[in-house]
Amino acid sequence: MIELRSDGLVFTFPEVHPQARLTIGFQRTLRIPDDGKDYFLPPGLGRFPVRHVDDFAGRVPHGWLEHGGVMLPMHQAEAMWLNFDSGYIPEHETEYPFAVKIAAGRIDAVTGENWTNGLHGLPQDYMVVPGQPWLDGFCVEKGTIRQFVAMPLGEGYTAEEQI
Repeated sequence: MIELRSDGLVFTFPEVHPQARLTIGFQRTLRIPDDGKDYFLPPGLGRFPVRHVDDFAGRVPHGWLEHGGVMLPMHQAEAMWLNFDSGYIPEHETEYPFAVKIAAGRIDAVTGENWTNGLHGLPQDYMVVPGQPWLDGFCVEKGTIRQFVAMPLGEGYTAEEQI
């Protein structure tokens, strides 16, 4: 089951295990310069407000309604990173493990390649949570990440449009 709770997406799998729960938060942050230098993960400035697309039926493009899902507002001066949290299993003294794939548009954020269904090991196109606490952008080449930032649609700037 997928629910929108406290501006995060909560995935639960009670038929698998009562603690099989993964929460994904969308953290507002500062944009870092795209100058080829290395930077630490910028601070989280609180969660973005996440809303159901259907709740704005009169104000969003028809294609969004056909696809459904959730949306969040971003100004072009803002950036985002995703944080992950999974349910703790006291009897095993660990969090419930998940393999997580993230796409923006139809681009796999982990590999920077076109989206494919299923998990693949070479190249690895998924993250393991709880081992991976966050994802701060798209892989554009081995060892290089570009932040998730708001860009104008239809002008060739988005990752999907560039690929």
